Amino acid sequence: MELNQQSDWVARSLRSVWHPCTQMQHHETVPLIPVSRGQGVWLYDHQGKRYLDAISSWWVNLFGHANPRINAALKQQLDTLEHAMLAGFTHEPVIELSEKLSALTGHVLGHSFYASDGASAVEIALKMSFHSWRNRGHSAKQEFVCLKGSYHGETIGALAVTDVALFKDAYGPLLRASQTVMSPDARQATEGETAADVARRAAADVERLFIEKSDRIAAIIIEPLVQCATGMAMHDPLYLQLVRELCNRYSVHLILDEIAVGCGRTGTFFACEQADIWPDFLCLSKGISGGYLPLSLVLTRDEIYQAFYSSDVTRGFLHSHSYTGNPLACRAALATLQIFEEDDVLRTNRIKADRLTAALQPLAQHDKVRNFRQRGMIWAFDAIDATPDFSRRFFATAVEHELLMRPIGASVYMMPPYVLSDEEIDTLANNTLAVFNQVMAG
Repeated sequence: MELNQQSDWVARSLRSVWHPCTQMQHHETVPLIPVSRGQGVWLYDHQGKRYLDAISSWWVNLFGHANPRINAALKQQLDTLEHAMLAGFTHEPVIELSEKLSALTGHVLGHSFYASDGASAVEIALKMSFHSWRNRGHSAKQEFVCLKGSYHGETIGALAVTDVALFKDAYGPLLRASQTVMSPDARQATEGETAADVARRAAADVERLFIEKSDRIAAIIIEPLVQCATGMAMHDPLYLQLVRELCNRYSVHLILDEIAVGCGRTGTFFACEQADIWPDFLCLSKGISGGYLPLSLVLTRDEIYQAFYSSDVTRGFLHSHSYTGNPLACRAALATLQIFEEDDVLRTNRIKADRLTAALQPLAQHDKVRNFRQRGMIWAFDAIDATPDFSRRFFATAVEHELLMRPIGASVYMMPPYVLSDEEIDTLANNTLAVFNQVMAG
């Protein structure tokens, strides 16, 4: 495609496509990138220019674009069954996926309910929690608790347990009020405090609320180990242990939103494994399908399932999505899990993480950087004295350096696919440093 054709293609997109999480006027100065194809960690435009996908296309792509093993699985499934409704019917891909996910939790979370996107999974978990309490005779338990700075999606229910003003404030009149407690973000440590100390303070805040209102609280929802959309706020696993104990003591459900941090992203397949606990509801999406197709699900315990098991239709969980348990999406997820098994991905990721952390040391020690942090395959740091337009300038400058990166405010993060080569690790580290220096120099 010639340059004038590519420009025309971008202009047509701006006339007809309303892009997500975007103030469209900004594209008057920050041009759209017309992606023509992907391969491995790279995206390519129509002129052949490439961009290292350092954020896994919004945290979904685990094993690279156009992965041949996932491609092959989807092609085979496409010739067999593309879709069938899951109400009154079932099929092999959804059964096999449900069984494999249950096994990954040691069968503690033995029931999977499917949807298409992360926010829908959160909605399901919230509704299941409320409805299960009602079915068990505790209809007063209708309130939900979230963490300061939390993000769980942008549908009405999910937004009600989100605490990011940029997303939430405009829709305040539509939302049901929730309780907000202290974040365990380790960056809040005072002099002499450790991340574990912050976790204890944050858990104490949860207990204060539970003492006062546990008879009205259905569940608390947490992004385990990393609160992503608030700037990759990382916390000690101790927090999850303490909150699990509090939920047990005060009869409150624990919902863990592993939509972004599950599927190996934090170093274990499920983030909560690092705290040696299991929630009552676990939400998965994004990476579970390898970044190929919309798929989300909620894993839950048998006692939750049994609260709905009845001859009374009104006691059933009457929630549905047209593409619930879509066979193609489930097959992509099964191919993704197979790669984890065959390639010993979690062990390999630890090696890659150590290499990238070492390569990023010039940034970690930069005089304009604070709070350099890493958890599994997530890296982040905060820019000191960043200007209000820091994020947009960083994005535009990164594109010039063959990188796709989108800082969250003054927090720069990397969440790359797991298939980075050593050369690509060095490219990512070196180019990020170059971009940061250029942006901070104005």
